[in-house]
Amino acid sequence: MGRFLQIAGLVVGLIALALQFSITIPASVEAGRGLFGSIVFYFSFFTILTNIGAVLVHTSLLSSNGHAWLPAFAGSRMRAGVAVSITLVFIVYATVLARLWQPQGLFLLCDVLLHYVTPVLFVLWWLTSGAEGKTRWSDISWWVVYPIAYLAYALARAPLAGEVPYPFLDIARNGVESVTIAALAITALFVAICVVAVFVDHGIGRLRSKGTR
Repeated sequence: MGRFLQIAGLVVGLIALALQFSITIPASVEAGRGLFGSIVFYFSFFTILTNIGAVLVHTSLLSSNGHAWLPAFAGSRMRAGVAVSITLVFIVYATVLARLWQPQGLFLLCDVLLHYVTPVLFVLWWLTSGAEGKTRWSDISWWVVYPIAYLAYALARAPLAGEVPYPFLDIARNGVESVTIAALAITALFVAICVVAVFVDHGIGRLRSKGTR
């Protein structure tokens, strides 16, 4: 089952990312951005970056003999960190963002694949094969660097690009206080997911160690 989920997650992730790129770039150029600006725009979404991370984790573990193709993405702590991040993608989109726009056609398909299908496939894979009970509580301090760094990037880019990737980060429209509250709430949610992930990872590790006795 784990191998099936891994291959499915890799294939769906690659297709979704490629399809999203192929429809985003022309639409972005048509909206007035240059080609370079359109590419930067595509890679400015937490969803895209996190799905790329999931694809890299799956790719790193493709070898059947245990050799890590991409060692930086093969470790158990990286797997857990990506599982946490892609869970955040699922929750924030389903509870906050999904009601803010109504994508159609291929944009709708990409939204479903990148926000629902790939997160579910990755988390299921992690639960069945990726978790090994090796995470530490100190790993949370490393995992949280990713969303904080992304937030800093999105806010720093906003005045230069005149846009934000997500409406709740729009200081010009919502004000500093509103954006601060949203950022703190999402960071708190991320940390909560981290705590759950460490508990789950340790639990899976104990179950597997008992099963080998």
